[in-house]
Amino acid sequence: MSRIMKWMGIIAVLTLIAACFIPWVYIESKLITVTGVSAEGTNFGKPGYLHFIFSFLFILCTFIPRIGAKRVNLIVTGLNLAWAIRNYFVITACAGGDCPEKQAGLWLALIASVVMLLSALFPDIELPAERKE
Repeated sequence: MSRIMKWMGIIAVLTLIAACFIPWVYIESKLITVTGVSAEGTNFGKPGYLHFIFSFLFILCTFIPRIGAKRVNLIVTGLNLAWAIRNYFVITACAGGDCPEKQAGLWLALIASVVMLLSALFPDIELPAERKE
């Protein structure tokens, strides 16, 4: 199962990267479409870039066959999921009676982040046998 989860994590990374280029919300009053890498006209910044950094670290730690890398991967995926949840609440918040319409990219980013965390919980690594003395 852990081998399958490793590749599910890689697919989730690719989905997360693609989701950063798909529209996250549409603000009708300003006629603005916000994505993870383009939020002109708002002060959201470019939240997708931090997802790119977390994705790179996830892939790096996934392919390193050391227990320390797997532990770091848990931290990285936890931070990535926290960032995705933060983006969901900040970007979809209503301001002055103007509520943005949620789009597919935001949901894909959340789901991909959860799958990455699940993949990190089941690493593909052999643990050394315990010594019996």
